[in-house]
Amino acid sequence: MSELKDLLQTADWKTEKHVPVIDAPDKIKKGDAVKIVVTIGKEIAHPNTTEHHISWAALYFQADGEKFPYQIGRFEFGAHGESTQGPSTSTIYTNPEAICVFKTEKSGTLLAVSYCNIHGLWQSSKKIEIA
Repeated sequence: MSELKDLLQTADWKTEKHVPVIDAPDKIKKGDAVKIVVTIGKEIAHPNTTEHHISWAALYFQADGEKFPYQIGRFEFGAHGESTQGPSTSTIYTNPEAICVFKTEKSGTLLAVSYCNIHGLWQSSKKIEIA
């Protein structure tokens, strides 16, 4: 039986279109609101068709010294060219990019997970420090 941790894939986002890219500053001021952007397919565009698309992404923050991460946001990407007439019959597409703002008083790690309907779960992380 598989465990979820065994299904999470990772790679260099510059060469793999499925990896969620976390754009955030390396250092932030304690308690200041900071904008985080999560993009899937930043360097190499991911297809966004009915047959092959990113369905969702989630962003977490694990503060240093804490056991469990906090969910910062979950983002659904629901339009992939389908319509009531069938697959790939619409001109409406969702770009797999999400923006959120959060604040913290502790250093820690941002963790992002994305889901491709064909290639499964992908993860990445980014350390942020309190300046």
